[in-house]
Amino acid sequence: MEDKTKGPFIITAPAKLNLYLHIMDRRQDGFHNLDSLVAFASISDYVEVRPGVDLELAIIGPFADELEPNEDNLVLRAARTLQKIGKINNGAKLILTKNLPVAAGIGGGSSNAAATLRALVSLWNLNYSYEELNSIALTLGADVPICLYGRAAFMRGIGERIKSGPILPPANLVIVNPRVRISTPAVFKARQGPFSRPVREPIEFDSIGDLANQLAHNYNDLTQPAILIEPVIKAVLAALESANDCLLSRMSGSGGSCFGVFEKECQAAKAAKDIAKRYPGWWIKTAKLMG
Repeated sequence: MEDKTKGPFIITAPAKLNLYLHIMDRRQDGFHNLDSLVAFASISDYVEVRPGVDLELAIIGPFADELEPNEDNLVLRAARTLQKIGKINNGAKLILTKNLPVAAGIGGGSSNAAATLRALVSLWNLNYSYEELNSIALTLGADVPICLYGRAAFMRGIGERIKSGPILPPANLVIVNPRVRISTPAVFKARQGPFSRPVREPIEFDSIGDLANQLAHNYNDLTQPAILIEPVIKAVLAALESANDCLLSRMSGSGGSCFGVFEKECQAAKAAKDIAKRYPGWWIKTAKLMG
């Protein structure tokens, strides 16, 4: 009988979207407390792991040239952290297929790290509970726990407090990145004005129109500081907002990716085509909203 622990194991690392993102206050340690409803899209990177003597990382895909397979890469950091904590003598060959833009506010690196943890738990046959793996995820970055959770959820604190979110109605997305990288610390530093209040949790969304209406009064508090750093984000949001049938547009994370929500697939496809015609240098993809 084949030993399935030998792999390979291939795990999807989907794009993360902040349906809203409120900054509640600044902590004494310099980090900020957040209140966000997070969902995921049906476009993703992929992490593949195979048995190996040492930990080795190869990066392929459309955005492979924008990342280095060095010790700073979150995939390798996740692998080394899990190897150390689990006292694992084995290594692994890791292959990251990088389909999502880098430093784009859609959790690419964090989702990659979460996928790496999942894949290596299977490859190394580790017996970790979700809570134990979540504690490891938090050491790698504030967005890694929500990416490990992998479905719609409310994220609070610095990212460590996660509560199951509402069931999301079927929806179609247009996700746009103007091909700019934005530093998250720089965006937080540029943020000015008062902090936000917690959002009252919606019990359920009856339809995609209901989702758009409920979220219309909630925002991404990092949008304006991100625009100060990269003004092109304002043009991205305007392009989405002006698209026919766009129900909701929003910047995700600290930018610069933005997304528009549409009821029908054909509406999203037309909007993506129209925006691409006007801005051929932008990265533009259609996707499904995943709960």
